[in-house]
Amino acid sequence: MRRVHPLLAGYAWLVYAFMYLPILVLVLFSFNASKFGATWSGFTTHWYAVLFGRSDVREAVTNTLLVAVSSTALSVVLGTLLGLGLWRYTFRGRTALTFLLVTPIVIPDVVMGVSLLMFYALVRHVLPFQGGLFTVLLAHVTFQVSYVGLVVRSRLAGYGPELEEAARDLGASGLRAFLHVTLPLALPGVLSGALLAFTLSLDDFVVTYFTSGSGFHTLPVLVYTSVKRGVTPDINALSTLLIAFTVLLIVVANAVGRRGGAREG
Repeated sequence: MRRVHPLLAGYAWLVYAFMYLPILVLVLFSFNASKFGATWSGFTTHWYAVLFGRSDVREAVTNTLLVAVSSTALSVVLGTLLGLGLWRYTFRGRTALTFLLVTPIVIPDVVMGVSLLMFYALVRHVLPFQGGLFTVLLAHVTFQVSYVGLVVRSRLAGYGPELEEAARDLGASGLRAFLHVTLPLALPGVLSGALLAFTLSLDDFVVTYFTSGSGFHTLPVLVYTSVKRGVTPDINALSTLLIAFTVLLIVVANAVGRRGGAREG
């Protein structure tokens, strides 16, 4: 194994410090006994108790989980069908469909948020409705589908439809071949895509902010509106819990991906 050059190692540590030191500071000051964010006066878990006693936080948690679970379920179904279709079939417009699938990933979140806001404003002239759960749910599905579809397609990229054809030659029906051949191959990609979609929905702020309306708040939006009045230890505690939950989801997603690769090996 080649030794890493000291300058390269030092540069890597600087990059990691730049990325993660602010997060560590936030986590540390979520246990600060002082009400003032920049003054350390002792260790306490009081702010976590205060956090769970706030009704607006409980409502935001409910809204966040409701949107994340619902949008993930929809995006997994639609994204899996898209990924399977792009993998299995060759048809006119396939390249254009792939381009449209990638577009929500590469365009800035602000552009997507503004475009959805304008779209909802136009639709309101025909179907009057208020911003809330439904508008945020549809907005999240628009970018979650892309991630799920691409993950599923990438998962199946190394295989061909010959596997299903072989199962049919052995007497399996089309549905049985799909359930016992294609679906097990795609399942790690489906699970990884679902965890990724859930994480993206959980942490999304920009698109949610533009499409939620005035009476519907998720956790990222609540953090933003609270920070405008000043950073307090309970907001640090809320941000710490969001980070911890997100890291847990990433670890689970990586474990699912490794388990799928180990089974193939």
